[in-house]
Amino acid sequence: MPIPNGGLVTETNRQYYAGAQQQYLATGGVGITMTSTFDTDLIFGSSDPTNGQYGLNNFLLYSSANALTWTEITPVTTVQNAVANENGGVASVNITLTAVNANILVGMTIYGGGITNNPTGAKVTNVNGVTITLDTAIALPGNATTAILFQFDLPYTMVDNIVTVAANLLANSYLKLELKSTAVEENYGSYEYTRLTDVIDNFLIAYVGAGKLIPSVKRSDIIFHAKRGLQEFSYDTLRSIRSQELTVNNASNVIIPQDYVNYVRMSWTDKFGVQHTIYPANTLTTDPYSAPAQDNLGVPTQDSFDSNITGTSQVEEAWASNDPRRISGAFTSQDNTSSSALNSNNFYELALGQRYGLNPETSQRNGWFTINDREGRISFSNDLKGKIVVIEYISDGNAYDLDARIPKLAEEALYAYISYGVLSTAARVPEYIVQRYKKEKSSKLRNAKIRLSNIKLDQIVQVMRQKSKWLKF
Repeated sequence: MPIPNGGLVTETNRQYYAGAQQQYLATGGVGITMTSTFDTDLIFGSSDPTNGQYGLNNFLLYSSANALTWTEITPVTTVQNAVANENGGVASVNITLTAVNANILVGMTIYGGGITNNPTGAKVTNVNGVTITLDTAIALPGNATTAILFQFDLPYTMVDNIVTVAANLLANSYLKLELKSTAVEENYGSYEYTRLTDVIDNFLIAYVGAGKLIPSVKRSDIIFHAKRGLQEFSYDTLRSIRSQELTVNNASNVIIPQDYVNYVRMSWTDKFGVQHTIYPANTLTTDPYSAPAQDNLGVPTQDSFDSNITGTSQVEEAWASNDPRRISGAFTSQDNTSSSALNSNNFYELALGQRYGLNPETSQRNGWFTINDREGRISFSNDLKGKIVVIEYISDGNAYDLDARIPKLAEEALYAYISYGVLSTAARVPEYIVQRYKKEKSSKLRNAKIRLSNIKLDQIVQVMRQKSKWLKF
């Protein structure tokens, strides 16, 4: 169905796949509006590409005479040329043109060589034939006619997903609103989710009111329990796993992601894009949270503000300079070290995984990592310098607005969580009611976990056939 027909799908195929919507303009003029019907809210900073706020926009605006060739609407595309008669260098709010230009409109700013007394750009307040009235008096050279320019500094604005075009648009033309690629990608797959605001609204409609178990409740209370539910679900139910691709710097570390709660997996990728798991160095080393400087007696020393003087962590320095192969034994015959004599027959490469009694934590060459809470960084062993690492981690689902979405498979479980949260904190609610909804919450949460586990029948068949080892077609 290419056009929404009253169901839950509210975007056209063009909106969803191409990130664009357009409208035909039977009549032209200034002040034409276009209402966005995207599921993604529009973000507007400026319609002037030279303005630093322009980069905040998640959309672009285009016009076309035939819906085939499109031109982005910017201040440059609104420029109108005109020639004004000289006025003897006398400052005036009125400018007389040599010829009428119907495209010079109220709200435009005047520009041009030789104009004085116009530090901020005078704007057109009235147009009467060849007479242009400005909000600020300007002076033109007194010896000749002057070529001047008029343009809209902000050819369009946006408020509440409604774009208002200040520029003059022609009749029988087309206007197109197009999301930037990042916004389009965020919009893909959105039908899988329900917005947290919709969950809150639906809960108030279905569960709160006269004759219902919850007669009344503040919306703020519902929001609190909904966010708490989203947070709890994110840890082990919703699989709210994020990932970042980063390059390890020369100090062998990367900054912890802004919405990081806990790590799931660390890995580095080779030239083929294959991931190699990096293991935690929990039993090998640590990053001390503090390293106070000490005097000769071992007593921490303080500065003039009575705070401990921070010294350099010797543990971190030793670990940073350590060759991980001294731990893993991953030397080869090509290594020109004293240890190479012990590995003259490529013992590590040839006997990898075949040496009895090895400690799996140390007998690997993928490297190690530690979480440095003191510096807010993830530190890696020095053999990972310059490598591309992928950090997979858990967020709590509340860091960004885009996170505040609930998979439809877990929507009912969240309703049960909110119900229990409201009833368990309300006064004079019988305990058996609270316990009933506690059991219902647990039951629906278990159902959500099963649904979100995404186990398919063919995967079970593969397990039954010895873990994906297909012996024949």
